[in-house]
Amino acid sequence: GNKNKLFLFADAVREVRKYSAVHVNEKAVNVNARNLYLSGFSLFLWLVLRRTITLLTQLAKGMASNAALETQVNDAAEAARKYMAENERLQEALSEKGSSKNKESAEATDEKLKKEVEYLKEELQKTSDALRKANNEVTAVKQQSEGLRKEYDHLMKEYEQLQDTLNEAEDKKDL
Repeated sequence: GNKNKLFLFADAVREVRKYSAVHVNEKAVNVNARNLYLSGFSLFLWLVLRRTITLLTQLAKGMASNAALETQVNDAAEAARKYMAENERLQEALSEKGSSKNKESAEATDEKLKKEVEYLKEELQKTSDALRKANNEVTAVKQQSEGLRKEYDHLMKEYEQLQDTLNEAEDKKDL
């Protein structure tokens, strides 16, 4: 029982050692080199893909914040238009009532409205600047991902050429 198992194991070890010593020939070395190269290239492609995914995620986030900013700008512009229309309406109403008491309150209201309009203009400017910045960021990320795509295509061509070269070398050896 146990002696037999031990003998078989020892025999297997001897065979493996003999095989290893005799058969480490050129073809095995080439196959190993090829495998090493291919696994290295796969790792590299994986890293490129990861970078691409990161850039695309950034691009998506940029576009989302861009859309949000556009909405803000539109809201601010709409509010500014409403306030200006309200201001004109109030001024007309106040100028119709020409008493001195009304003039004072009209001036006070006018002052208040002018401040409000100034504030709105500043807010609109801030939002426009933020939108411009977001647009620039989106453009930059788009350019980066385009560059990465070109690089990836170039690498794939190189990879295919190397595959062909390796296959030709294999075919020659088999003859």
